[in-house]
Amino acid sequence: MLHSSSAAPTRAAGPPARRSRLLRHEARMAYVFITPAMALFLVFTLLPAVIAFFLSFTDYDILTPIRWVGLANYQRLLTDELFRRGVLNVGFYALLYVPLMIALSLSLGLALNRRRPGMALFRTLFYLPAVTSSIAAATVWSWMFQKDYGVVNQALGTVGIAGPNWLASSDTAMYAIVIVTLWQGLGSNIIIYLAGLSGVPGYLYEAAALDGASPLQQFRYITLPALRTTTFFVVFMSLIGAFQLFDQAYVMTQGGPGYATTTAVYQIYSNGFTQLRMGYASAQAFVLAVAILCVSLLSMRLNRDSGLG
Repeated sequence: MLHSSSAAPTRAAGPPARRSRLLRHEARMAYVFITPAMALFLVFTLLPAVIAFFLSFTDYDILTPIRWVGLANYQRLLTDELFRRGVLNVGFYALLYVPLMIALSLSLGLALNRRRPGMALFRTLFYLPAVTSSIAAATVWSWMFQKDYGVVNQALGTVGIAGPNWLASSDTAMYAIVIVTLWQGLGSNIIIYLAGLSGVPGYLYEAAALDGASPLQQFRYITLPALRTTTFFVVFMSLIGAFQLFDQAYVMTQGGPGYATTTAVYQIYSNGFTQLRMGYASAQAFVLAVAILCVSLLSMRLNRDSGLG
């Protein structure tokens, strides 16, 4: 009896002990797998951000020693008319880009969601610009927007419209950049909308059709509500992309003409790497980061208030 009573607890403690060893082994392996990614994040993301935040309080031009200036760079931003112009340009660009992106990607997503022959080919063609280098695309579009021999003006000429000098005019340069960024960004957002549309139950449309709902009513009361989360994601990412506009403005117009397409990121690049004002560029970068954070929090708050959060 004594032997039986003393052996029972040992057998009962066996499985939990093995489970505990297994959990510890899984935890160790998890740390092994995430350590390289965390090391890369710390070295190439967090550490540069910390250094840039420090530099934003200094006057540093690479060639001379760092000089601490406190909040002088941030105070200078308050009176920098060029920086204010860049922020306004980004706001104007976002007002054009985001609504057009939502309308076009949703419309094309609905069209490409139909089961018709050759639809896979059209989906591929619309996605191709997304895998194209933004620099290469901006270069090609710069030729296409040429006033005299550009394809865009020649196409407009066939219908009797005299095209403007797109990139040389402050009235049309930003519109040209919007067209290029829409062309390149549509493919990714169409894929996102197609994924969202695949999650809408088909029986809802069948029930609505039996009740006599028209296609427009089905879109209004079934498709749009079902895609609210998808639309929020597309708006969210498009806004962040708008704040970070740089490649197209740099390649197509160099921020001109007359600062018409100068953006906040373009100014950060210009101050930091052209004029070697690293401290001031770092302050601009952190102001832009705070602006993106505020817009992100506001978008998430509006999304939560709408009942999706």
